[in-house]
Amino acid sequence: MKEIFALWMARNREYYRDKGSLFWSFVATPFIVIVLALAFSSESQHIFRVGQIAQETASAPKIDPLQTEKAPFSADPTVEIINYNDLQHAILRVQFHQLDLLLDTTNTDTQKPRYWINSESAKGHLLEKLLIQNTDTQWQREEIIGKKVRYIDWVIPGILSMNMMFSGLWGIGYVIVRYRKNGVLKRLQATPLSAWKFLLSQALSRLSIMLIVTILVYVVCNLFIGFMMEGSHLLLLLIAVVGNLSIISISLLMAARTASEELANGLLNLISFPMLLLSELWFSLDDAPEWLQSLSQLLPLTHLVKAAREVMLEGAGINDVLPHLLILALMTVVFVTLAGALFRWHSD
Repeated sequence: MKEIFALWMARNREYYRDKGSLFWSFVATPFIVIVLALAFSSESQHIFRVGQIAQETASAPKIDPLQTEKAPFSADPTVEIINYNDLQHAILRVQFHQLDLLLDTTNTDTQKPRYWINSESAKGHLLEKLLIQNTDTQWQREEIIGKKVRYIDWVIPGILSMNMMFSGLWGIGYVIVRYRKNGVLKRLQATPLSAWKFLLSQALSRLSIMLIVTILVYVVCNLFIGFMMEGSHLLLLLIAVVGNLSIISISLLMAARTASEELANGLLNLISFPMLLLSELWFSLDDAPEWLQSLSQLLPLTHLVKAAREVMLEGAGINDVLPHLLILALMTVVFVTLAGALFRWHSD
């Protein structure tokens, strides 16, 4: 434990002496949060979004012959039609004002087509009038009540997760590669230190640093913006710990044998870019192809962001986010095991 503590302290000193790391953690991230809050605070940037249940559900096992291209609003260029397979997921979108109206184009022989509307949505009421006036179909109305989710409330879990991702990847992987290139690891090999102790000390150092940074950024930004928080802060902290460890484990695996800083930088970019684009940090993948949505489920950042959003926006409990936590924990165990098995001290 003394060896791990000594390395932990040394790595922490390297961090706070690095002005670039301090700038990104304490200046750049809060700046992004504030700019996004200002940029998306205008109420004039809304568009009409209509959801449509396109496949069978438990409550509606038979497909209606009404085709998508003949559905209400399909010919209106001002209305975006988004297909959903999961009815409950789509209903939550209406509840959070992320959909103005939800249409169920599936029905049974004894059930009318249904639509869901948020009673507090002005645009939803307008679309409801157009739906009733312009179609001969008799619709069954389902009313939902829910607080509007601002874009900054939806995106803040992604921003904090992105900050943890960059810090975990470059703060661990790039540093270990630099240690190997500069001969630091070769000197450590001459000590009684094992590879597992070295990797554990690096992971714990980065984990503790990023938890402190993330908590401070969240608290300070929350004082000025006031984020929506429906769930438990302790559960959110647990998600941050497990998610951060999964990202750190990827970085450890990348750095296990890499000897070139240039190669490390390329590999880290190759790892981070797909997560930036496919983990729903900035936008939802609801209207993306199914294969792309399935691909996003293989990324740890996707589960970190989704679990955090479920807690903050939906008030989810431990049982609700347990699948995400188990996936992240499994990724961590697999990647750390491989990193420990493949790790080498020198580049020869």
